[in-house]
Parts: sequence; structure tokens; C-alpha cells
Amino acid sequence: MRERAVSGTSEGPAPAADLDRPVVTESEIDTSPRTEPPAHPPYRSVFTAAPLAMAVVDRDGMVVSANDSLGALLGIAPDELAGAVAADLVDLTADARTWHAYREVLRGRQSRLRCARRLKHPDGHSLWVQVTVAPLPAEDRAVLLSVADISSRRELQARLRHLQMHDPVTRLPNRTLFFERLSAALEAESYEQSGTGRIGLCYLDLDGFKAINDTLGHRVGDRLLTAVAERLTRCADEAGQARPSIPLVARLGGDEFALLVEDSTGTEQLAELAESVLEAIQDPFDISGQRLSVSASIGVVERHAAGTTPTALMQAADTTLYWAKADGKARWTLFDPERNAHRMTRQALASTLRPAIDRGEFRLEYQPLVGMEDDRLHGVEALIRWNHPQFGVLTPNRFIGLAEEDGSIVPLGRWVLRTACRQARRWQLDHPDEPPIFVSVNVAVRQVWDSDLVADVAETLAETGLAPHLLQLELTESAVMGSAGRPLQTLKALSDMGVRIAIDDFGTGYSNLAYLSRLPVSVLKLDGTFVRGFQYDDRDNTATRPNPADEVVVEAMIQLAHRLGLTVTAECVETSDQATRLRRIGCDTGQGWLYSRPVPPDRISELLGTPGVQAGVGNP
Repeated sequence: MRERAVSGTSEGPAPAADLDRPVVTESEIDTSPRTEPPAHPPYRSVFTAAPLAMAVVDRDGMVVSANDSLGALLGIAPDELAGAVAADLVDLTADARTWHAYREVLRGRQSRLRCARRLKHPDGHSLWVQVTVAPLPAEDRAVLLSVADISSRRELQARLRHLQMHDPVTRLPNRTLFFERLSAALEAESYEQSGTGRIGLCYLDLDGFKAINDTLGHRVGDRLLTAVAERLTRCADEAGQARPSIPLVARLGGDEFALLVEDSTGTEQLAELAESVLEAIQDPFDISGQRLSVSASIGVVERHAAGTTPTALMQAADTTLYWAKADGKARWTLFDPERNAHRMTRQALASTLRPAIDRGEFRLEYQPLVGMEDDRLHGVEALIRWNHPQFGVLTPNRFIGLAEEDGSIVPLGRWVLRTACRQARRWQLDHPDEPPIFVSVNVAVRQVWDSDLVADVAETLAETGLAPHLLQLELTESAVMGSAGRPLQTLKALSDMGVRIAIDDFGTGYSNLAYLSRLPVSVLKLDGTFVRGFQYDDRDNTATRPNPADEVVVEAMIQLAHRLGLTVTAECVETSDQATRLRRIGCDTGQGWLYSRPVPPDRISELLGTPGVQAGVGNP
């Protein structure tokens, strides 16, 4: 007749998964001092006729007498209740806390106990009851047990809770219920007692749903979401076959869904689930007579439950879903801690980039630009370094992209320009007997659009006293080729000022050679991929012959540049063989580790005045 109860839940709405389990909570144990009417004259007639089910229980816990209402409620004749163990009738022994409180009331140490229990009627149906135990007057040495049927109230509460915890469109568990289940799954007692101790999550977003929703209307969109929910549920049911539990499918909002896998067996299980979801969703949907197609991007996370929080798991899933979208959509992507660490580092750099300029965390190094004919130092390229307090020395590829995204490239570029020009002027003053060397500074396209680059250059040259022809500004080929409007006007103004304009990484972008004649460019810097084709490999006493095509292409570009009045600088010159071959086909300037790596300003000072920059002279 009795079913066991579970302590720790309230008399309020119970989780949908727990509605079949009896519940008692600390809030249901009432310790307020009250007294019930005695169960003997003049209250005997009231006790017998009362619609509330009641029984008088002695201090040993045995039923002394019970009224007809209690017998009817429990399905037992009232005279058969006398002498029964009261705690067994209403299952007060189900959990230790309730059992202890009940005994304290019997002993007169506690004024009252109130709890909820689920009982089984002899005819087979179940009912929820509220049990109250309170002492009768001391001279009676008995307690009054009252039992109220609260099944209707519990059923209403369950229905209300279901409405609160489920999405009205798809009927799936909603965000609230999902996080409730996720939090419960990550509690230590949940995964330590049984299971694998692991948890998995597939977090998905529909690709192309917004277009359908906007063009065909929300009614069609809702029907599509419902159809997607049905397929996801089917995938979860199939994945749950022969496993302890079925993945929970929930709609988190909009076109976002989640499949929660408790007691995951590993990434392979999650990968199989993600694959099945992708295949299921990619099949066209027939909605209101229309054939609609969508796909899904899925972020997959699988890890130990210990040490994981709902927030951390969802952040990882959200990040991985973003990766899946960025990688091309219609795919699933597994969470990668290393990739995430890189993302976190990127965010940390982005948030501290602007303040780092004010704190003076940047410095410049300079790489020699050497004449191919005389091996003398003709100029240097200024290369920025970030002395980050946490990540150490960072090269431009780690932060220049971030600076261009958030606009901090403008103040940073202005600082580089002034610092490099000031240093070039210092070298000129310190070595008055040597031909002055020029300094080459990289300029981002955003500096042209978001600042008055012409004014910045003019102000810097006036401030430092550096001659305009000793300043070279480098822009990438993709930024220069096809320039029109303001960028082209800026380049012409700088060229008219006497500043040298160089196209960096030439040969990797648009390669619109005919356009060169209309640009105010004076220097082409050949991308290092061409120069590497000139390299010999002497490993294992064998020589790898250079690629003839590379030499033909480079020679053609050099000849074309010279016909247009341009000089050519070859990047990534690493061997003397490369230098010899470049010199033979007419290249003007070389830059690379053959001559020097980027070095501090004082090392450049050592090279000034030397008869030639030989291999390794400028290297640390």
C-alpha cells in the first residue's frame, strides 16, 4: 500500500521527472507550538464524524483509534487500523530526517511534523497526502495523526510546472528545465554514485532559419521548428537505445536546441549523435505544402562532470558552435581546449592593446635592407614588438590584426611612425660621414581611412627633422592595387611630399601589373615565396635544383618594375646562392636572415660604416 518517499523537495511543483516519487522537505516540517483537540469526549463525536482523516496514536507509535475518513482514504476498515503501526500506514520511515522528526514528536521534544507522501491505494491508484502529527494534551500521552488528500492540488501543480518548463511551440523542455537538469547532472552525488562520471552536450543552431522565418512568416517558422524538434527527439531516442538514459532534447530559444547526454561514454558517442542530427536535419522538410531545406551547425562538448559547472559547459558549447559556424556551417565541431586558449588569449590581448600603448609596452626592432650590388646598408624596416607583461615578447602577427579590428592601429601606427623617424634621424646625426639610411614603416589601410595620414607624416617629419626621401611607407599589395578615392589621393599626396611608397608582399594579391603605372609607387617588395624557389638544399650531399619557373617569374617582374622606374626588394633572402642569383637577374635590394634578423637600434649603428653587410654580421 505504501511507496517510498524522497526527502529534499518541496510541496510545490515537482520536477516532471520526479512526479512519481514521494517528497518531503524541511519547509514541510512544522515545529510551531499548536495543540489538537483530544480524541475522547466531548470531542469523540467530532473526531468520528470529521471529514478529515484522523487517528489517535500512542507514544509508542501504535494507532489507538481511527475515524471512518482515514479508513476510507487508506482503503482499510477503521477497526482494522487500531493497533497498526502508524508510521507504516503513511510511510513515515521512508527517509531518516522525517523518521527522526516523527519520533521527536512522539517523545514530546518537537511540537509538530508536517510532510507530503505518495501512497498506494489497495485498488491500485496512487494518491498524494499531507500528513500532520501533533501532540494531544499531555495527560493523554498521545498524538493526533491527520491525513489530507492533496492529489488534485499536486496534479494542478504538476500541470502548471509542465507549462512553465516546456516550450509552447515544440513541446520540448525549455531553457529553464534544461538548466535544471544540467545543474542536477553536475552535482557530485549525481555522478559519483553511478554512471561514467562524464557529461556531453550537442548545442546546435539552424543555418538559414532566419531567412525562412522572415520570408515565409513566423507561422511557417514555428511549424519548421516543431518538425526539427520531432527529428531531434527521434535521434535522441535512437541514441538512447541500449544505453542507461536517453539524451534530453531542449529548445533553448529561437532556433537553438541542445541535446544533453548524461553519463556520456566519450567523444565517440557525442560524435555519432551529432552526425545523426546533421543527417536528420539536412533532409528537406514538407511544411504547409512547401519543401524547405535547412542545415545545422553543432558545437560538441564532452568532459568529466567533476569540476565542471553549467556556465563553463555552456560557454564551451557556445564557443564551439561559433567555430562550427565560422568553419563553414552545416557541420559539427568538437571543443578544442588549445583553440579555446588561443581565443581567450586573443580576447585578453584585444582588451589590453590600447592601454599598452599608453603604458609604453611596445618597442621597435629594425631589419637591414641591403644593396645587392655593394652589400652596403641602404635602409631598415621598422618592426614592432609588444613586451606583454603576461605573454612575453609578441610579434606583429599576434596583435596587428586585433589592432586593425578595434581601430587601435591608428594610435599605434602613429607611434611607430614617430619612433622610427626619430631613430633614423638619430642614426644620421650620429654618423654624419656616412650616407643616411632610409627607414621603412608598415602602414595599415585603416590608417588611411581613419586618420589624416598625410598630416601625421608631415608633422612627424617636421618634428624629427628627417628628410622625406628617407621615409618609406609600406602597404600590402591587396591594399594598394585597385585603390581609388581617398587611398589613392593619400598615396599621391605622400609621394608629392617626397616620401617613398612601397608595395609589400608583391605577387600574392591582385597582381594587376598594368595598374602599377598609375600608382605613385617607387618600390616593389617581392614576396618571400618567390625567393624561396632560388634556394639550394645541400642535405645528404645532394643539391636540389631551384625551380626555373620561379626565376623566370621573378626576372620578368624585376624587368617590368625597372621599365616603370621602380626598384625591387627581395624578401626572405636566407642563403648566399639566393643573393647571387637575385643579383644576376637585377634585383636592387635584399632583406632576410642572410644579412640580419630584426635587431635593436644599437646593432644597426654597428653596421653603419662597415664596408659590407656579410652573412651573420647583424645577427644576435
